[in-house]
Amino acid sequence: MKASNHKFNINRGTKLSDGEDHNRSHQTWSRRSFLQALGLTGGASMMLGDFNVFAASKTKLGAAISQLENDRILVLIRLKGGNDGLNTIVPLYDYDTYANNRSTIKIEENEVLNLTDDFGLPDYMNSIEPLWEEGQMKVVHGVGYPDQNLSHFRSADIWASASDENVTESSGWLGRHFEDIYPDFIVNPPEAPPAIQIGSIGNLIFDGTEGTGYSFSVANPEQLYQVAQNGWLHDVENLPDCYYGEQVGFLRAIANTTFLYANVINEAYASAANAVDYDDTELGNQLSLVARLIKGGLGTKVYMVTLNGFDTHANQIELHQALMTDLANSVKNFYDDLTDGSLEQEVLTMTFSEFGRRVEQNASDGTDHGSSAPVLLFGPALNGSGFVGDHPSLSDLDDSGNMQFSTDFRQVYASVLENWLCIEPDTVDELLLDVFYERLSLGLDCIGVSVENIVMDNFKHQARYLTNGEINIVYTLARPMSVNIKIYNLMGQTVGTILNERQLSGEHSVSVKQNLGRLSVGQYFYRIIANDKAYSKNFIVAS
Repeated sequence: MKASNHKFNINRGTKLSDGEDHNRSHQTWSRRSFLQALGLTGGASMMLGDFNVFAASKTKLGAAISQLENDRILVLIRLKGGNDGLNTIVPLYDYDTYANNRSTIKIEENEVLNLTDDFGLPDYMNSIEPLWEEGQMKVVHGVGYPDQNLSHFRSADIWASASDENVTESSGWLGRHFEDIYPDFIVNPPEAPPAIQIGSIGNLIFDGTEGTGYSFSVANPEQLYQVAQNGWLHDVENLPDCYYGEQVGFLRAIANTTFLYANVINEAYASAANAVDYDDTELGNQLSLVARLIKGGLGTKVYMVTLNGFDTHANQIELHQALMTDLANSVKNFYDDLTDGSLEQEVLTMTFSEFGRRVEQNASDGTDHGSSAPVLLFGPALNGSGFVGDHPSLSDLDDSGNMQFSTDFRQVYASVLENWLCIEPDTVDELLLDVFYERLSLGLDCIGVSVENIVMDNFKHQARYLTNGEINIVYTLARPMSVNIKIYNLMGQTVGTILNERQLSGEHSVSVKQNLGRLSVGQYFYRIIANDKAYSKNFIVAS
């Protein structure tokens, strides 16, 4: 069966009995799934005055990408749990040290596909060998960061935010500085979602500085498949004829209306088809959807899919083989599918994981949390296969028994941002928290790519919370101009205008309470129109 007629285990209009439907809804309609369906993890919509509001920040990066006059797409594959790099890229140059540390979980030397004399792949990953032979695969050795944390949650946040280990940053490397390019992000969303994320709900990678994400996020591929198939997530017709059914129908209808991008996703999905048979696996299902949306011309520039299960403390040989087989088969099918639509040149795919595993196996036939691991990149745009950077020593380990990293993960980010998405170097450094990271030679370039220069807007504004409970809208004018400020509630209704006058240059502060009186507890939005531009943010009234 082709992926265009996919085999997700979901109901597609089959009429269930009232009892069956009642039981199924009670089992699946949890508070968490409802919050996810409402888009509170990113992707919610509402009305603000006469505007359709998308409650997801659009970032400086998103703006820069969207203004490129090209169709380049970045697909991120998150290997969730900490991928064992030594059983992914086998170090043949020091095979004895590798094998002596892994007596029961090593890849036997006669089961390795030699990419070079020094490195190889497990033979169960043979499906991507053609990509290597065709110059469409690169491996970056020893990717990590100083003072590896070794915590799944903290290290995942570090990789997502591009921060140092000792710095807590609440925004992601693909989610920052949205005020600079799309200052009126609340009321002016792009036509297509800047990013689509499957799985990894709660990951910081697409979060902006205001804590909202600019990706269209779903918890699993079944949810995205339902949206793509129907233009909505939840069936509101096949419900039990009882009061409970009415309640579920109401909640489902609300959830459906929050997905602002459901229709454009549905249109893209319906206008294309998969040309290859994907395996019915976790990653195969996700990449088949991504391929179809790309082929359907959705216009989304960044996708992130998730392959879970890499925390292989025990029984690693079987678990890791299944995961890496899924990765290899799915990536190969993905590029074959894109080739059918002559789109393979426009798509770069990159894997990442929160950390690697230790050199020495543990007593449970597994490996414990380690430090560095390889990053794999795929696509014809790499202009040749090869290895980048130095492989860490298997014997010169740190105090915890981990390999020393040789490539900072932010070097990979910087290289992809500048040389694939063609973002200006200064903007790249700013996205990576105002730090310059040396670029890697990945074979990518921006030759022939027309890029519109992005002029950054330095208009600064914020909601300032005072100790007496009042809230002031504070902003700075570079020169005299007319300023209008309105307040909206969460339903998008206009609460009132707190300022409409011409003001001199300098910092200004306008009190919400003094102009509108005491507001009810809840979330609100302010919208400033100054110099014929609009700027908006949310604020919270807590008491």
